[in-house]
Amino acid sequence: MPLTTRAIGDESFAFLTTFRRTGVGVPTAVWLVRDGDALLVTTAASTGKVKRLRNDSRVELRPCTRSGKVADDAPVLTGTAQVRDDREILDTVTRLMRAKYGLQYRVLMLVEKLSRKQGNRVILRITPA
Repeated sequence: MPLTTRAIGDESFAFLTTFRRTGVGVPTAVWLVRDGDALLVTTAASTGKVKRLRNDSRVELRPCTRSGKVADDAPVLTGTAQVRDDREILDTVTRLMRAKYGLQYRVLMLVEKLSRKQGNRVILRITPA
């Protein structure tokens, strides 16, 4: 596993940059977990990052703070992301997120479920380039 994959996977938050058709990057702070040599992110299927990934699978990840601040010397992981929605990977991410984030994750999922604004969730499976 590359050092940056391990370092970023151990962080609580990361800046995930996906790319528009024009090549312009769009960063978003996300929660993530490691699964072997991949990093997994869960998001609503209707988000802009999912739409962008359907056109261009390139991604960049940098560790960040909860508020999205990135250190100048933060390692950068470049890779590709697959959008997945199969039951097996959804169950894996749920288990790993609960273990890593505990009550925070459970509360977030409960609020999302009660608001019913986000719709179905998908998993972004990110592998190093």
